[in-house]
Amino acid sequence: MSKHRTSGARRRTGVSLLKGGGHRAISVIIPTLNEEKLLAGCLAQFTPEFRERFNIEVIVSDGNSHDNTIGIAASYADKLAVHQDETRRQTISEGRNRGATISEGAVLVFVNADTRFADIYHFFERISIRFSIDPSLAALAVNVRIFPEERQLVDRLFHSFFNNYVRFLNAIGIGAGRGECQIVRRSAFESISGYNKEFAAGEDFDLYNRISEFGKVSYDAKLLIFESPRRYRKYGYPRVYLDWIRNGLATFFSKKASSQVWEEVR
Repeated sequence: MSKHRTSGARRRTGVSLLKGGGHRAISVIIPTLNEEKLLAGCLAQFTPEFRERFNIEVIVSDGNSHDNTIGIAASYADKLAVHQDETRRQTISEGRNRGATISEGAVLVFVNADTRFADIYHFFERISIRFSIDPSLAALAVNVRIFPEERQLVDRLFHSFFNNYVRFLNAIGIGAGRGECQIVRRSAFESISGYNKEFAAGEDFDLYNRISEFGKVSYDAKLLIFESPRRYRKYGYPRVYLDWIRNGLATFFSKKASSQVWEEVR
């Protein structure tokens, strides 16, 4: 018998504690732009049985993709929003905010289209319980690693360092979270009007930094997700890290991102 079935009663108890917002306990929001290669793999994790058990809805907020992303999303997602303005590219902040606008959950989980959960049942049980038992908890930051089948030594070293960096920032009261997955209580998200729509990059750090003034932001190493190494393989870790730091410092000190466009890697 699988561990998911043996612990089912405990999982249902944990989820039932989570109240609020609307008709759903949790809304998973995935911003997309030309993600046909990896989106189906991400969405397939959210099976009908899983969604029912955790009272979850899955929302895709698309930036007007020109490949088959919208078709894939329509096959899996509970809700789909599409940016209709052909004259300009929407920022990822706008995409996430649009998904949040049509969501119902008491907790919002923002993930990228190239992410997978190490153990999706454990992940959502844990966040359900943590938000239920701690009213002061406004947001959770998670442990991010590279897909196991593509992981190299440089990936292990970099992500070990950067995950601990995020842990440190939260420990000293500077809210921080990895953009690959951000978990936010709805009331906290709405209290600061969500992501800054002007930010093409650095919006993840900015959101958690502002939320930390409203409530507690906590790093949880037991919440583990995997991401594609595609950006690191194309640009290398030094450039990616420099971009992150530059945008993070810009959002912290000048309240605007240094990058005007976040380049697609598909």
